[in-house]
Amino acid sequence: MKIKVACLVLLAGLNALPLVFSTGCAVTSGRESAGEYTDDKTVTAKIKTALARDPIAKAHQINVTTFKGIVQLSGFVDTQEQKDRAGKLAKDTSGVREVHNDLVVPTGR
Repeated sequence: MKIKVACLVLLAGLNALPLVFSTGCAVTSGRESAGEYTDDKTVTAKIKTALARDPIAKAHQINVTTFKGIVQLSGFVDTQEQKDRAGKLAKDTSGVREVHNDLVVPTGR
């Protein structure tokens, strides 16, 4: 009797094993791989360098975030020209798939 119960418990455990290991992918879905993370950091660095070298854009006022090749620019700039220039510099950077230019230009006070 003890052997039958032990076999049933072992069999149930082995049948549940695929369920335990198949949920691991769900935890990382939507996240970057190590290679994608490195690529995104490289793209961010290239954009920040381009912004710092540009006489129009104010790099110290612009935050750059990259996720899977999609770049988001955020922060405050003084003019629409600075916003447009930052967006163009980001779009022209290799490795960029899309740019979300969320820079804010203050209106008159």
